[in-house]
Amino acid sequence: MTTRALFITSLLFLMFATHLHGEPAMTQPRHTAVSIKGEKFLINGQPTHAGKTFNNQSIEGLLFNARLVQATFDDENPDTRKRWSYPDGTPYDADRNTREFIAALPEYKKHGLTGFTINLQGGSPQGYSQEPQVWINSAFNDDGSLKPAYMKRVEAVLDKADELGMIVILGYFYFGQAPRMKPDAIERAADNATEWLIAKKYTHVIIEIANETDHPKYAHPGLKPKAANILIERVQRRSQDKIATPAKRLLVSTSLMGGNLPTDAMVRSSDFILLHGNGVGDPQKISAMVQKVRKMSVYRGQPILFNEDDHFDFDKPTNNFLAAVEAGAGWGYFDYRMKGEGFDEGHQSIPVNWGISSNRKRGFFELLKKITGP
Repeated sequence: MTTRALFITSLLFLMFATHLHGEPAMTQPRHTAVSIKGEKFLINGQPTHAGKTFNNQSIEGLLFNARLVQATFDDENPDTRKRWSYPDGTPYDADRNTREFIAALPEYKKHGLTGFTINLQGGSPQGYSQEPQVWINSAFNDDGSLKPAYMKRVEAVLDKADELGMIVILGYFYFGQAPRMKPDAIERAADNATEWLIAKKYTHVIIEIANETDHPKYAHPGLKPKAANILIERVQRRSQDKIATPAKRLLVSTSLMGGNLPTDAMVRSSDFILLHGNGVGDPQKISAMVQKVRKMSVYRGQPILFNEDDHFDFDKPTNNFLAAVEAGAGWGYFDYRMKGEGFDEGHQSIPVNWGISSNRKRGFFELLKKITGP
C-alpha cells in the first residue's frame, strides 16, 4: 500500500471510529440560529411568522410549540421496560422511537409548529404518574456525566430540527428522575450538557433548566424556585461567547407548575418566560397569567410562552391556545394517553405513535395551521 493510500485509509477509519463512538470527526454546518428581540423570537434574523396576523392579532415572533419530551426516551430498568412494548408485542426500541419521531417532524413543521420541548430526563411515560417513577430515563449518570447512547439520540433530534429551521427547548432536569442523581451532581450535569451543546455548535437550542422547578419531588436546593436563577446564570456564563448567535451564548429559562408565576429572581435572570397551563381550565386565566408577568416590576420585555398545557377544546371559539395568542404569548401542546385510550392517542405516553393520528392531535395541528397560515 502506498503512503497516500495508507493515509486515506487511516483517515477514513478514524472518521468512522469517532462517529461510531458518538463524536463525529467534524461538526456539520448549522442552518438555524435563534435569537430574541424584545418580545419576539427570531430565526436566522427574522421573526417567527413574520408579518402574519390571526383575528387581527399579530402572531409575529411567537413560539408555537409542543411538549414532545419522549423523543429520546429509554428505560434502563429491566423490571419496568416491558411496560412500554408496542401494541403488537414488540419490545420497546429507543432508536426506533427516535427514528419515528424524526420522520414525523416535517409534517409538524408544515402545520406551523415553530418549536418543541425535549428533556434530557424525559417526562412521565404515563402522562401523569400516580406511582413512584422507578423507570430509569436520563441522559445523565448519577454522577452528572453524559450517557453516549442517549446523547446520540438527542443529537439526531437536534440535527433534524436544525435542518428544518425549528427551535428546540431543551430541558435539563425533570423531577421524576433528578432525585436519582447524587447531591453534588446537578451542577456538574448542567455543565456537561452545556459543554456538549457548545461542542456541537448548536445555534437553535434554548434551555429550560428544570421542568416545573417548584415540584416537591426536587430534592436538590439548586433546582428549587428560591435558587433557580443560580443555575440559569451558570449556564449563561458558561456558554458566553461560545455560541454563534447574536446573544453569543445560550438563552435560558425555567418553568413552574401549572398556573404558577415566576419569582422576581427568575424573571431577572431568564431570557424568556416559561409558563404552564396545566390545571388552568379557564382561558381567561391564561390571559391573566401573561398580563401579570408583564406587570411585574422586574419584567423587561422578554418573550412569554407556555410550553406545557394539557387543555384542548380546539374546535371551540375559546380555548387556552387561542387565549395565549390573543395575549401575545406562544403556546405549547401537551398531550398524553388518557384512561382507556389506545396507541394512536397522546405524545407523552410510551410507546408513542408520532403521527397526527388522533382527533386531539388533528384538532391541535389544524388550529395551528389555521393560525399560522400557509
